[in-house]
Amino acid sequence: MERPGRHLSRPLYEGLPWIYMASGVLALLGSYWLAHGGVSLIVGLLGLVALVGGFVVLLRRRDYRELRSRYANPDSLSGEDKD
Repeated sequence: MERPGRHLSRPLYEGLPWIYMASGVLALLGSYWLAHGGVSLIVGLLGLVALVGGFVVLLRRRDYRELRSRYANPDSLSGEDKD
């Protein structure tokens, strides 16, 4: 059953964590070069949030996919390797 609503294209969806992290790094670099202290702090914090958020999304997707692949394999549920 497909969920209703709009979906992102797969390349864009897969690239979102990298886009978040790249924009976070750019914001952190931009905050370093900004002259005004208050604006620099805000941009730096937003950059840090984007960087950490992208990293978290990337790791959560990886863990979800790993867990899903284990449960797709019935032999992995027994806890024994049958190689």
